[in-house]
Amino acid sequence: MSQDVAQGVVGELAPTGVLRVGINLSNFLLVTGKSATGEPEGVAPDMGREIAARLGVPVAYVTYKSPGQLADAVGASQWDIGLIGAEPVRAETIAFTPAYVEIEATYLVPAGSPLKSVAEVDRADVRIAVTARSAYDLWLERNIKHAQLVRSEGGDATFKQFVDEKLDALAGLRPRLLEDVEKLPGARILDGQFTAVQQAVGTARKNTAGAAFLRNFVEEAKKSGLVARLIERHNVVGRLSVAQPA
Repeated sequence: MSQDVAQGVVGELAPTGVLRVGINLSNFLLVTGKSATGEPEGVAPDMGREIAARLGVPVAYVTYKSPGQLADAVGASQWDIGLIGAEPVRAETIAFTPAYVEIEATYLVPAGSPLKSVAEVDRADVRIAVTARSAYDLWLERNIKHAQLVRSEGGDATFKQFVDEKLDALAGLRPRLLEDVEKLPGARILDGQFTAVQQAVGTARKNTAGAAFLRNFVEEAKKSGLVARLIERHNVVGRLSVAQPA
């Protein structure tokens, strides 16, 4: 980048002199722990730190309990970039990069369920438990035509509602469902997926120069092996996949 463009990018993405990185704490694949000082650790925080290093500014993490809360804060000047699932609804206010990682989303069904495939779940007599305003909830909202979506706040609450109310299917990210299925004798995870959540980096849509910089950074991070190294560093190999080049 030329010096003028670089200054414009830093002015958009770090107007306070610090890159404020919005982090969704509910995604246990991308945020795998906390440092001794309480900062989030994982693939997503490391991506934010790498972006700050490229910009030549310090990093500060702004954490949210859910992706919906992070997305809602885009216009409140709380964060400069947000690491979150890219969805059309969110893209109305957030300029997203191409995905840097993908996570498969599918269904868990209880013991004795007649449901055998992902396609069979969308029926009028089926109730699907789903975490409210997750990326896959937004996808289901657009695509489910017959089944009923039953929402809860957070993955643990969604699992509890699924069990307590004897719902017909639990929608979720496959890695989380692999843990949940161990708690329910006879339960099954359906083969295939209904979508793959595209985890991306976003900034406010007004930040056109910053958005272009972020797009280039993400593509370079995939091509150079940075994303793959972060996946390995945080022990999520086989649960996160490096997204294909845009």
